[in-house]
Amino acid sequence: MIGVFDSGLGGLSVLAAIAAALPQADLVYLADTAHVPYGDKDDAFIRDRVLRIGRHLVEVQGCRQLVVACNTATAAAVASLRAALPQISVIGIEPGIKPAASASRSGRIAVLATESTARSERLAGLIRQHAGDVEVDILACPGWATRVETLKLDDAAFAEAARRHLEPVLAAGADRIVLGCTHYAFLAPVLRPIVQGRAELVDVADAVARQCLRLAGESAHRCGGLTLLATASPERLDRALDVLGLDALAGRLSRPAAQVDA
Repeated sequence: MIGVFDSGLGGLSVLAAIAAALPQADLVYLADTAHVPYGDKDDAFIRDRVLRIGRHLVEVQGCRQLVVACNTATAAAVASLRAALPQISVIGIEPGIKPAASASRSGRIAVLATESTARSERLAGLIRQHAGDVEVDILACPGWATRVETLKLDDAAFAEAARRHLEPVLAAGADRIVLGCTHYAFLAPVLRPIVQGRAELVDVADAVARQCLRLAGESAHRCGGLTLLATASPERLDRALDVLGLDALAGRLSRPAAQVDA
């Protein structure tokens, strides 16, 4: 059993990539919807939630592998989770600084991130380690994750606000735009027309799925089931699969999403 979790709906983008890469794996997705979003929370709160959820997935759900499908949670707490559960394989997700920097022709990239990730030392370390001489603009994007949570993805006012937010870094020559929050993958249909012809969006969901496949072992050969869990309003997960076009995930469900105390 592979457990995947996020503060809310954003990690479904990673779950979809994992499900495609491991069609026979049994998957559990837990959304901490009682505390979404994480992006405006402090690190101590996020660590507490990550440890609680990780233990629930291992001790109650029986997961032998965990995927922290949240950039903010990875930055704040993946080291603590690995220390608390040393017997479990834990995969985090980090903004794709390395692939963006290596592919940039202009020598300038931008990172779209939550407020927490934008100020994190982990992101600063990734930039120092992988960006080299590449200029990196970090754009905090308050409210973007919440927009995905409310499934308001086709708002013309948001598209215009996003255009104004991105225009300065595009004008400065950024040719790779890193989606530094898993929620933002669902905003790609809005963002892509804005950057088209000037930059490419960089998402790491497929890379996480490949790492998950590499480490899955016997977990890759089960029944191919999917369980959806939430700490509040589980019906939002069922609705999200339809609105976000995640039909392949819906096909793996045997029952509606359930609420858990984690």
